[in-house]
Amino acid sequence: MTEQNSDTPNSTQDLADRVNNRSHRPNSTAFRDFVASGWDRTPLNAEALAAAGFTPARRDAVSAAFPGERLVVPAGGLKVRSNDTDYRFRAHSAFIHLTGLEADSEPDAVLVFEPEGDGHDVTLYFRPRAGADTEEFFSDSRYGEYWVGPRADLEAMSTMTGITTESSATVDDAITKDLGAISVRLVRQADTRIDGVVDLARTQVQADLETSESGDAELAQLLSELRLIKDDHEIAQLREAVAITRSGFDNVVASLPKALGHRRGERVVETAFETAARSDGNGVGYDTIAASGNNACTLHWIRNDGQVRDGDLILVDAGAEADSLYTADITRTLPVSGTFTEVQAKIYDAVLEASDAAFAVAADHPNRPVKFREVHEAAMEVIAKRLEEFGVLPVSTAESLSPEGQQHRRWMVHGTSHHLGLDVHDCAQARAEMYLDATLEPGMVFTIEPGLYFKSDDLLLPEEFRGNGVRIEDDVLVTADGVENLSAAFPRTRTEIEAWVQGRAQER
Repeated sequence: MTEQNSDTPNSTQDLADRVNNRSHRPNSTAFRDFVASGWDRTPLNAEALAAAGFTPARRDAVSAAFPGERLVVPAGGLKVRSNDTDYRFRAHSAFIHLTGLEADSEPDAVLVFEPEGDGHDVTLYFRPRAGADTEEFFSDSRYGEYWVGPRADLEAMSTMTGITTESSATVDDAITKDLGAISVRLVRQADTRIDGVVDLARTQVQADLETSESGDAELAQLLSELRLIKDDHEIAQLREAVAITRSGFDNVVASLPKALGHRRGERVVETAFETAARSDGNGVGYDTIAASGNNACTLHWIRNDGQVRDGDLILVDAGAEADSLYTADITRTLPVSGTFTEVQAKIYDAVLEASDAAFAVAADHPNRPVKFREVHEAAMEVIAKRLEEFGVLPVSTAESLSPEGQQHRRWMVHGTSHHLGLDVHDCAQARAEMYLDATLEPGMVFTIEPGLYFKSDDLLLPEEFRGNGVRIEDDVLVTADGVENLSAAFPRTRTEIEAWVQGRAQER
């Protein structure tokens, strides 16, 4: 084995320095002195974030739930995509919810709730702006201002968030001090480095690890449940995300003629949507599904490398993420030719009827307590009934709907609804009694998305049904008077969809 060249990266080399192997960066004292001089280092201007008026109440709710305990909520760190290239940063949703930070803020930051009196002192630990005379400023390709742009200083960050700030250089001591005499709860898997710091400290003081893990899980659960009811700021951000998403879908429809002539027509559709999502928002809230023909029957088809053929249905499940990181989640199924075939129309109308039934149940909540799971049950009654009428259900509707049956779920295996917010599947760590068995309350935002998926290799189906998948998904806000369809501006009925496709194609 030959000796390793000193310029060759190895597993122990710091990731941020791997660029050095190809950068030819000068190291002379003259260069260092010169590059550090002549920079305007006026403190950056800062204004309070739009969410700053709402986050104190969120933090107060967390504080009240865990009196006398230290709470640690990391943002997370940068994640390597390949070698010295990172993915675009997106902080943990609990961190965003409690700080109000937006877009790609703030890698390696940690929010710490320190017990004080009857409540907590809250401090945001982050990596503040470095001086121009530091090595980081000009040489650190991962964090340096010369490379990735300026960061806030301590005062600016405090102005933006309304939270006391400290340098993240001191965060390890802040989260481990007096451990053993004080209980610490941690949002795990947000930042593996912070996980390691807390785990080591717990081991050193011989903490009961089972109790610690249970405490961490309870914190994650509370932070998830805290987002079940959206405040006015959150609802406004979701409206913005839906509006951006509508622009994206208009792009999608306009792209269909080009998609028809491309060997990867689904990619044409995908990028048409993402142009609007990235131009007008932070980007997409999740990987876009652009699934034509039989691909529409693969529920999470994100490869998007198939052709778009005349006569196909194309199922597009996409959501734009606003700069605040709240995301929409909309699905429309479009006839590529502009007109549904007779069989496609039957399938589409069945799914639309199921969606309308789910909406009707949700809207009835002012008159009686409505459980979240009832929304799904209403859609399933329609799906089972229509499958029986299509002649594909091997049992009666009543038998299929029974717990012992459920044969209809072969053609719709997913749920009808999930909560929506900072995560596309928001509040996922909430308890069942707070989620599936919860009573609908004003401020909840969730999807209604029934579907039918008839795979081309499903031999239990009549041949003319095979290769068609339909889903209709809308974003729904529970109000005091009923529900509001946040995506009501999207074409939804079969007639509206056909006019949309035909009209946008003609414009193109």
